[in-house]
Amino acid sequence: MTLHGTDLRAESPTVPALPSLKNYVGGRFVEGGRPFEVRNPATGEIHALVHEADAAIVDAAVAAAEAALKGDWGHMPLAKRRHMLNAIADGIEARFDDFLEAEIADTGKPYSLAHHLDIPRGAANFRVFADVVAGLATETFEQDTPDGGKALNYAVRKPLGVVGIISPWNLPLLLMTWKAAPAMACGNAVVVKPSEETPSTTTLLGEVMSAVGLPDGAFNVVHGFGPDSAGELLTRHPGVRAITFTGETRTGKEIMTAAAANVKALSFELGGKNAAIVFADADLDAAVSGLARAVFLNTGQVCLAPERIYVERPVLDAFVDGLKKKAEALKPGLPHDDSVDFGPLISDEHREKVLGYYQLAVDEGATVITGGGTPTLEGPAAGGYFVEPTIWTGLAHDSRTCREEIFGPVCAVIPFDTEEEVVRLANDSDYGLASSVWTSNLSRAHRVGQAMEVGISWVNCWFLRDLRTPFGGVKMSGIGREGGVHSIDFYSEPSNICIKL
Repeated sequence: MTLHGTDLRAESPTVPALPSLKNYVGGRFVEGGRPFEVRNPATGEIHALVHEADAAIVDAAVAAAEAALKGDWGHMPLAKRRHMLNAIADGIEARFDDFLEAEIADTGKPYSLAHHLDIPRGAANFRVFADVVAGLATETFEQDTPDGGKALNYAVRKPLGVVGIISPWNLPLLLMTWKAAPAMACGNAVVVKPSEETPSTTTLLGEVMSAVGLPDGAFNVVHGFGPDSAGELLTRHPGVRAITFTGETRTGKEIMTAAAANVKALSFELGGKNAAIVFADADLDAAVSGLARAVFLNTGQVCLAPERIYVERPVLDAFVDGLKKKAEALKPGLPHDDSVDFGPLISDEHREKVLGYYQLAVDEGATVITGGGTPTLEGPAAGGYFVEPTIWTGLAHDSRTCREEIFGPVCAVIPFDTEEEVVRLANDSDYGLASSVWTSNLSRAHRVGQAMEVGISWVNCWFLRDLRTPFGGVKMSGIGREGGVHSIDFYSEPSNICIKL
């Protein structure tokens, strides 16, 4: 059996070989420098070894991408390119179970979540952008010329060239394809650097690319870390014309600095400290259910998750009680257990960070409504990176716990009294990615939804996504927009043609 371009048969009758994840360059899997380990967060056990890309491999990947742009991929008609994108989606679906197992091994997330969200969206992203790119229009202007004649101006879209994609670990396949699909739809060649924590599905996608006959070099994968590794090599490479990145704000700043020397185009979706607002006239049961999902989905490792929930004082106690019951009903454990709906954090390092905030919240005066520690689990899950879903009250709006992104299954519930007050509090943040407003008052829904200083503002819902709409953040939460034509605008550039008639 092969997976990720390697032979997974046991090296001996009793000791199974670990999967060896190689770089995918120019349509071939190649070894790199020193291997590094990937652990399953649900057990803490090593499940794969990854070949780190050195400078030579990154150079080779960029060169392969440049060659693809000059070759079959760069000259491929749009109709055939769209057919290729749909074939990639078919290829993901044909190997659905392989992608599912790879994603679960890397992330430890429950089977049900990866099955219904991560893998389907990974395929859907290619289909969506195959459709979007088919319906694009460009500008046309007729002008009068100084000699009394006419001229016709029209714009054509051209690919940027080689695009570097640096993708995160929380939704590995979903967020990587969210970038690769529109970049390739526009005719670019891509070099992907997946997170060192979650390299498996991106590597597996290389097999799909080869199987569907994608021209060599149109899609490449280099493995490694950020500083002094594949990430920095990619962002500094003079042959890379654009970098798109999803991850924490600090890393985004470092990428911006590294990319400046070659004036690369940048698209960032960065951190958040998202606010939710629950008014007293809201459907309280819907608000509790919706925000329980928002706070605890994927163990809170979602950039859009609300870590600050402002609740109008008359319904504060009822809301807290309802959210507490939802949190305490969650069951942690191994991913393939059908009863499990709460997974681990991505790594032991990240767990220590989240537990540090658990202690900080108490130091800052929090009342711990539920959680605040680690669960007691048995069997293989005892070695996993689990924490308890946690709810706090009693924290000041300006406490560190309420201002710094934690990226875990946590929220602080804070009371408010007036609409004006809560809008001010919600917007008083260095970040501006998403918000969620809960009210039955239609005028207030529009008024407050529009007043939020964020890239996306949900009303009476959360994580409801139309992939054609603009997605991104303001302030320290990012640069640019993704989704539909907004992605196309980043991954292509208009060139004006002026013809004197």
